[in-house]
Amino acid sequence: MDRISALRNVEEALRAFESGEADLAATERRVAAVLRTYATEFDADGLAAYRATGEDRVDGLVVVADSRAEAERRVRDLLDADAPLKLDVERLD
Repeated sequence: MDRISALRNVEEALRAFESGEADLAATERRVAAVLRTYATEFDADGLAAYRATGEDRVDGLVVVADSRAEAERRVRDLLDADAPLKLDVERLD
């Protein structure tokens, strides 16, 4: 799914919410599904999506990076982790 398709799908979800065709929970699920699909299909000039596993606050985070090492650094930066974190990152395909 490209960015334009993702935005259109999110827009459709918001439209359904605004018109009363969907409640907030359904809208959140729909938007999350769009983002999940976008992330797993992300492919742009050497960048890829990586999912982190490890401690509770780490587990499941997804970042975009050009390498596994960069993905790990981005996870640490997002969590503002000065203390050592046990984590691993895996490229999503």
